[in-house]
Amino acid sequence: MLDGAMKMSFHTLHSPPVLLGLVTKNRAYFGARRIRSPNHHHLPSLTVQVSSVLVQTDESGNLPEPIKVLSSGVVNQRPRCTQTSDQLLSQPNTIGIIGGVSAFSTLIFLEKLVWWGIRAGGCPPFVVCSDSSLRMKLPILNSFHSFNAHMVQIPSSKFGPVVESLRQKRVFLEQSGARCIVMPCHVLHVWQGEISEGCSLPFLHAGECVAKELLEAKLKPLEVGNGVRIGVLASNESLVAGIYQEKLQNEGFEVVLPDRATMEHVVIPAVEAVKRGDKKGARNLMKIAVQILLMRAVNTVVIACDEMQGLLPHNDPLLHKCTDPMDALARSTIRWANSDANMQI
Repeated sequence: MLDGAMKMSFHTLHSPPVLLGLVTKNRAYFGARRIRSPNHHHLPSLTVQVSSVLVQTDESGNLPEPIKVLSSGVVNQRPRCTQTSDQLLSQPNTIGIIGGVSAFSTLIFLEKLVWWGIRAGGCPPFVVCSDSSLRMKLPILNSFHSFNAHMVQIPSSKFGPVVESLRQKRVFLEQSGARCIVMPCHVLHVWQGEISEGCSLPFLHAGECVAKELLEAKLKPLEVGNGVRIGVLASNESLVAGIYQEKLQNEGFEVVLPDRATMEHVVIPAVEAVKRGDKKGARNLMKIAVQILLMRAVNTVVIACDEMQGLLPHNDPLLHKCTDPMDALARSTIRWANSDANMQI
């Protein structure tokens, strides 16, 4: 059993909401829900103890210092300090997590982190900074009807304020005691280079984690004369799929993306179905998209789309032909935390 608590903190009305999380080494847990494996098998007797943290912002809008509200109602504010001994967390294997554009997807990653941590002997301590208002700041995420399968690359300068905000969150996590940074969001990986500028800590990349695991799997080509092919399924071909394509090609894989017709008539309608609550319709379209890629002799399909997480039931044979980058990121994070150099003394 794991022994710990999750701390949740919120900004005032004048700034974006922030979620801080912590699971200690000894015990786990999320709310009253039961923790499930990535394949949806329940683990018995795992629950979360949740305490609250009040976060206030100053007039400049800078990220706040957390103020923990104890169960007795007493407010305990940590003084601002830069020394390691006075940080929010001081363990050498502390993980800093920059939440993505979807708070739900961020929580799914935390569940994966706890699950893989349990399998490795214990979940490492972590702190999370999540800003769900990012979706509104990135209009490209809300414009599927105007989607073009060959979208023009969007320069980082257009989203300069968003990138700077994410960079500040990374610094906040560093100052909170994080020793490794992860960002469980497909879209935000587009700007990981800019976000990581000036960061002296390891900053794990989901695409690199997937490529490394697939390389270690020693896959064999399914067709004579071809290399190992990996399919990538993403709702945003040129931005998100391109990131995974680059990392996979760097490891020698051939990358297969859906053609324009598949994107326009299958992938994007699947995402739209999710958004309007038609899970069954979205699942059927996702199956079609995966099958189309499998027909092109790919060994596995990387699902680089938040909306498609959890669409396939755990007993669906197609699920075994898919790879979730967030599982790879969680496993890599646990391996980093459990490495000899980073184990808590």
